[in-house]
Amino acid sequence: MSDAVTTDSADRVTEVEIQPLDPAAFEPLIGPERMARFRSAAEASKRLLGDRRVFNVNSTAIGGGVAEMLQTLLAYARGARIDTRWLVIEGDPDFFAITKRVHNGLYGGPGDMGQLDNTEHRRYEVVMERNTEGIVGRVRPGDFVILHDPQTAGLTHAVQKAGAQVIWRCHVGHDSSNQWTERAWQFLRRYIEAADAFIFSRAGFAPEWVDRDQLYVITPSIDPFSAKNQPMSPLNVRPLLGYVGLLDGTLEPPRVPFTRRDGSVGKVRRFADVLENGPAAPAHAPMVLQASRWDRVKDMTGVMTGFAEHVDPALGAHLMLTGPAVFGVADDPEASEVLLECMMAWAALPHEARNRIHLSCIPMTDPDEAAAIVNALQRHASIVVQKSLAEGFGLTVAEGMWKARPIVASAVGGIVDQVVHGEHGLLIDDPHDLPRFGAHIELLLTDTAYAYDLGRNGRERVVEEFLGDSHLERFGSLFQALS
Repeated sequence: MSDAVTTDSADRVTEVEIQPLDPAAFEPLIGPERMARFRSAAEASKRLLGDRRVFNVNSTAIGGGVAEMLQTLLAYARGARIDTRWLVIEGDPDFFAITKRVHNGLYGGPGDMGQLDNTEHRRYEVVMERNTEGIVGRVRPGDFVILHDPQTAGLTHAVQKAGAQVIWRCHVGHDSSNQWTERAWQFLRRYIEAADAFIFSRAGFAPEWVDRDQLYVITPSIDPFSAKNQPMSPLNVRPLLGYVGLLDGTLEPPRVPFTRRDGSVGKVRRFADVLENGPAAPAHAPMVLQASRWDRVKDMTGVMTGFAEHVDPALGAHLMLTGPAVFGVADDPEASEVLLECMMAWAALPHEARNRIHLSCIPMTDPDEAAAIVNALQRHASIVVQKSLAEGFGLTVAEGMWKARPIVASAVGGIVDQVVHGEHGLLIDDPHDLPRFGAHIELLLTDTAYAYDLGRNGRERVVEEFLGDSHLERFGSLFQALS
């Protein structure tokens, strides 16, 4: 898929160009029988849709799991001859502060404690109105429009008025209801209640007022051939990480190329920003990695504290907390605040602990290059961690499992749909239980045979459940139900 985007001067909506990818690439992974089933489902969807298009609408083309997933999932849909489009709306700082507040509420937290009253509704609706022309001007009667997350919810009525069917997809959620989830759903309800269908990663994330006949559960997927997940030799991983500053090593540019989403060849040339106490992490030391957005729900400071206080330094492991450069994700206004909080927490640690804990930001100027760096980190890691306080799905878990890395994660949200405790990784029932978190890390650092088995099982699990062919088949079933 190309990074090319086009913007109509009369609207604020950007269309991301989609270059087709051939789904036949999956056959060596999934086998001929499953591939034949996918082809049959794709042909059925194409006949069903006819000349109707499928639009996906979200609020950013780079950064975060939704954008990463759309980049390749839509390319495979195009490769299966489905006419799918990707539109990105434009917001302003006030709008993104409001939608982040709703986002945090759906995760069960207070966020910035700001209001979600009539003033916020008016500000939100102003941005929706600014983007409406750019959406409805592209949509034809009978089209399907998938609106992603709170940022696009307010487009529902206008799109339906244009004659399209609206599917609202929510990628976040909380395992139980509380005052913050209720407040967030109250804000959103007036915009999405009339949607033709709802997609959640887990059925339990849906509020009670969503008609269960309109509720569809579709788990996200990874692309095994993207820059973030394509094969990378261990012989090339260390030089790449050394060059970008995440491991000690050479300053020579890495020779290994990566394949971009449009099929062209790229090379890593940019450097990561790293906060560390002295030299980079030793290449020979075990690495514990959490790679995610700078979001309070990801609990980066909790990971840091748990590692510093409950993982024996004698084991020689280093912790790497990494996320995107904070200016690289347009729809996340809290990222810089969370990163600063992590930096302050790191600075308050004892000197010895700071020696083995590293914070890094990956440049997002070139999303494929950034993905290649994360790919190398995940492949180098001994353990991949996702100690979130809540989680919609957690694609970084599936990414780590794909690389056959054992997982240590919180038993929250969509993580429990990916990891069976003791089979694919180790789960923490209470995300705040830092001693248990440390004990799980220590077990996998010392019992390498067990860690290997968990990683092998995890990779098999991803092939079975979380590749794009299954994801697209579920969408085909949804379109059939709505036709």
